[in-house]
Amino acid sequence: MQLTKMAWRNVWRNSRRTWVTVVAMAVGLFVMIGYAGLVRGYLLDMEEQIVEVEIGDIQIHAPGYRDDPSLYKRVGALDTLLPQLDKAGFRAAPRLLGAGLAAAADNSSGAMLVGVDVARDARVTNVHTKVAKGTWLQADKPKGAVIGQWLARTLELQPGGELVLLSQAADGSTANEVYTVAGVLGPIGGGIDRAGVFLTAAAFRELMVVPKGAHRVLVRTPPGVGLAAASSQVSALAPELDVQSWRQLLPTLAQMFDSVQGAMTMMFLVIFVAVGIVLLNTMLMAVFERVREIGVLKALGFSPRAVMGLILLESAIQTGIALVAGVALSLPTLWYLKEHGIHMGSVT
Repeated sequence: MQLTKMAWRNVWRNSRRTWVTVVAMAVGLFVMIGYAGLVRGYLLDMEEQIVEVEIGDIQIHAPGYRDDPSLYKRVGALDTLLPQLDKAGFRAAPRLLGAGLAAAADNSSGAMLVGVDVARDARVTNVHTKVAKGTWLQADKPKGAVIGQWLARTLELQPGGELVLLSQAADGSTANEVYTVAGVLGPIGGGIDRAGVFLTAAAFRELMVVPKGAHRVLVRTPPGVGLAAASSQVSALAPELDVQSWRQLLPTLAQMFDSVQGAMTMMFLVIFVAVGIVLLNTMLMAVFERVREIGVLKALGFSPRAVMGLILLESAIQTGIALVAGVALSLPTLWYLKEHGIHMGSVT
């Protein structure tokens, strides 16, 4: 207790120097926490956009489908696989994929056809919340279609307009049908924006003559389960199928995420070293100013270990004050970033 009292008095013996040191450490901590929050939030938001709109945490395909997409390579036994995934705590939704020609009046464009189970897909992705005009698909209205924004501009279509789809069905026949545009999506991604046409699963099966199976199953992991562990669990439930996490499906993007994390760690190290040098410089000045005082303490019976403990305790007091101040500054800043964020459009 006596040593702590002495350390406290020594810290405030030169209050100006102490405050400069404390402020430098507090600002450094504030910058580290704020930067970490910004980068972490940016990465989480980007990952959320990837997995919630189009990719999912995990995807299941038939073997060989990703290398050579085909209308005939499908994941079978959905009546068994989906309940197993539900029982294991996963959220899963099948999707049917195809290609064709979309036309309206005198305009036409290539189309990427996507058949969705409306009820299940709403639990797995949030693409249904991205409708900018009109409404999302409804299971009781199989003749409705939702299209990407650029496709809508190319075909000059608005909600309520007629969309003609042409393709080749799985049985070799010509697939053609007229649909009513139920909605137009907002900006999502290049492929969907330019060519995406969403249909109900029933409408897709009827158009393309695909009575069973699905080309892709999107899977979301349960809360608290890591991506690698979830992938292993899904692979065990579907041993004969191709199971890939989003990091395996998009390795370049995953590598970019890892690179950003590494850069953030290096920045923290630089700030930590800089703050450490400031504190070391302060303590060295404090020690050199008190050489005679330290000599008197040793003459009174202070051991070298006790003197070192006194100096370290003074450093700990300054560091503790800086920690409290840095966290106190960071909390309202992080709250503001979480609730309001930074509109990057105003920066460019």
